[in-house]
Amino acid sequence: MTSPVDTPSIPSASSAPAMPPRLVAEGLGTFLLVATAMGTALFASAHFTDAGAQGAVYLAVALAVGLSVLVGVYAFGPISGGHFNPAVTLGAAAAGRIPWRDAGPYIVAQCAGGIVASTVLTLIGTFGPEGWLPRAQDAGFASNGWGALSPGGFGVWAAIIAEVVFTALFLFVILGVTHPVRGTPFAGVAIGLTLTLGVLATLPVDNASLNPARSLSTAIYGGVAPLTQLWVFLVFPILGALIAGFTYRALFDGRGAVAAQD
Repeated sequence: MTSPVDTPSIPSASSAPAMPPRLVAEGLGTFLLVATAMGTALFASAHFTDAGAQGAVYLAVALAVGLSVLVGVYAFGPISGGHFNPAVTLGAAAAGRIPWRDAGPYIVAQCAGGIVASTVLTLIGTFGPEGWLPRAQDAGFASNGWGALSPGGFGVWAAIIAEVVFTALFLFVILGVTHPVRGTPFAGVAIGLTLTLGVLATLPVDNASLNPARSLSTAIYGGVAPLTQLWVFLVFPILGALIAGFTYRALFDGRGAVAAQD
């Protein structure tokens, strides 16, 4: 049996660090995610900087997303739980893993960390090759979207379904591998690999959100079109996470699950 101490998860109320260091950890972890993953998307290929370009960088971007979360979970998980994603925070609250009152501050810290990261990427692009930044912004700045903003030309309902389903699957894995009784010390690996798979599956559909903080961070520099479509990538990852959180709690942490353990 795995000890909760060995599993990256929110510490218990009696042992949790004070809120300020937890918020700093969430901000830094989200900064790491957006800076490295979106930096890979923007700087490693013309796919996200040349509108209409057909790139072959999906694997690189997916690995960057997954590895950044894997590293962040082990670096900051013992402090804050390593969410780096408003959907994960709300899903964890729905599953009873954190108090609902902590969700708001966590989400603010995550969004702040992501926006700082995308601002840094914009500053780097300012000093790039002539015309690079305007081209990147004209192509959406690696923002999420459907229709003309979808790499594969998928519509809004495809984006909605993908965000709900793959975010829910991601949350099911997180809640399973960080369970206080049944969790594993390799939780960070499972979480990072699951996110990698989810990003690989959804990149052609809508540029892979699964994380409202990531979507907000790039949309604010991507122009009018990404901003008008942003609501899908704020609402539906959260919906998927809430479905997973409430469902996991009912199925695996209810009286039936406890009786089976006994």
